[in-house]
Amino acid sequence: MNDIRLMRPYFRFDEVEADFRAVFESGMFTRGEHVREFTTELAAYVGARHVALMTSATTALWMCLKLLDIGPGDEVAVADFSFPATANVVEDLGATPVFVDVAPDSFNMSPEDLAARIGPATKAVIFVDALGNPTGLHAIKAVCEARGVPLIEDAACAIGSSERGRRCGSIADLTCFSFHPRKLLNTGEGGAIATDRDDWAEWLRVKLMHGADGMRGVGMDFVEFGYNFRLPELQAIMGRKQLARLDAIIDQRKQVRDAFIERLVPLGFMPQQVGAEVRYNVQSLVFRVPNGVDRDDLVLQLKARGIETTLGTYCLSGTSYFRQRYQTVRPVAERLQATTLTLPCYDDVPVERIAGTIQQILG
Repeated sequence: MNDIRLMRPYFRFDEVEADFRAVFESGMFTRGEHVREFTTELAAYVGARHVALMTSATTALWMCLKLLDIGPGDEVAVADFSFPATANVVEDLGATPVFVDVAPDSFNMSPEDLAARIGPATKAVIFVDALGNPTGLHAIKAVCEARGVPLIEDAACAIGSSERGRRCGSIADLTCFSFHPRKLLNTGEGGAIATDRDDWAEWLRVKLMHGADGMRGVGMDFVEFGYNFRLPELQAIMGRKQLARLDAIIDQRKQVRDAFIERLVPLGFMPQQVGAEVRYNVQSLVFRVPNGVDRDDLVLQLKARGIETTLGTYCLSGTSYFRQRYQTVRPVAERLQATTLTLPCYDDVPVERIAGTIQQILG
């Protein structure tokens, strides 16, 4: 019996082969046609004035903090249920991550807890669309606007998701996407920053060109120090192919989610809740396991039966590093790390086999 993987890519090599060959023949492996087109198409899709393609969501988050001049003595409020990269970039720049607990149903940052933790040293808020779900993003934005604090959206999982009719990338001050292999839009590695601010987009343009501001006769003029976190041409080709059918992919995943809900809710599983005004891309299909069920044991038993699953994601304040450094663990995020289960989700995933196996394991 074939193993069931957690995720499969939404493109095939034959879809990109001709464009890959053209790049090899031209020798234009960076800053070429496909990078330019992917930048334009992605900005139009998410509804942002500007997009800067990056090497990952981590470098995108790091650049956003650099843009806001965040460093030692500053605090950044961070959603506590996320992958460690969200807080690692704050720590790397010498600032202090202030962990904000999350709602037990949506898994997203609590506006009430955020309001209680914003202080004079808070220089930014990082909201995480937990597992692709943007529920509550506008409520967090209202808190940030009332306090005059910039909102960075860690939308690593949320390409194609929206709240109140606005896609992720058009709501926060700065939005960071990931194109990691487990994401719906997969370029191997990669990411992007979206913003409506012309001055921030110009800053990013110069910084991502090593600080160069165009040609000055022979050679370039370096008006700043800068970096190279650019997405290569071959990866842009991969991104364009998937972006063109992203909405259809999301519709397929919603059908899979609905089928799992129908089968698992009667067994006591609780799906991640999504707001009424939210279109959820189902980046990760996550349930809280029934009371009394050992999630880790369930993952191992499913693995033994050829079904790949994993935890939802991490309580950042409860990881060994941050627990030892700050000694404050947020209770809801800690509980979610211990009780959430991510299931396989793609167009032809065998829902009945997986649900039946879970029912068998639970007895």
